Amino acid sequence: MRIIPVMGAGQPGTAPARGKVMTQVEEVKQTARTPLAVEVRKSTVADADPIADVMARAFDDDPFANWMAAQDKRRAWRVRHLMDVSFRKLTQPFGEAYTTEGYHGAALWTPPGKWKLGMLQQLMLAPALAKTTSWRRIPTVMSGITAVEKKHPSAPHYYLMALGVDTEHQGKGIGTQLMAPVLEKCDRERMPAYLESSKERNVPLYERNGFKVTEEFVIPNGGPRLWLMWRDPR
Repeated sequence: MRIIPVMGAGQPGTAPARGKVMTQVEEVKQTARTPLAVEVRKSTVADADPIADVMARAFDDDPFANWMAAQDKRRAWRVRHLMDVSFRKLTQPFGEAYTTEGYHGAALWTPPGKWKLGMLQQLMLAPALAKTTSWRRIPTVMSGITAVEKKHPSAPHYYLMALGVDTEHQGKGIGTQLMAPVLEKCDRERMPAYLESSKERNVPLYERNGFKVTEEFVIPNGGPRLWLMWRDPR
């Protein structure tokens, strides 16, 4: 089970500042955008709150995040909760979640063989998932997630679950910098990488970093279109 595909993108969010996923790097048009060099580092559990905040802003208008989140007066809080779970429970424990010193964004990866949850893990996460979807919508959302999982490659790979850049810094090359540590590791280890983009306008960002679209897939039960992307090591 995954919680959110990489890359939503968005306008400044309304998520609460109570201190991702899955991405929201909006690679906006590069006109009048000055590249910004940032210091990328591995995250720690101490980064959980600021990462959830920045990812919530990045994913505020993401189609997949908003399909998962119940669209009520708590919608923004639900999206932030989704980002918090994606970091704390699904990626950071594996040591491949990255951010910057100024929390410009985050890249949440899982290493080979760690993207899929067992039945017990899924059951344990159900209450947390319900805080995003509402209990009423869990069957619909879980059915859609299962359909996405069936498309997930079985070959070993690094999985980019969520990539997000704060709205005020999108289009400055930060998404590429956030992906770099794991993509360089992929090349050293001769290991592929995989992601699902929830916005077509983000596809060129991934293509510039070596990914190729393998399929377009519409999630059943009213879900959005995803662009499934694979990267062979360079």
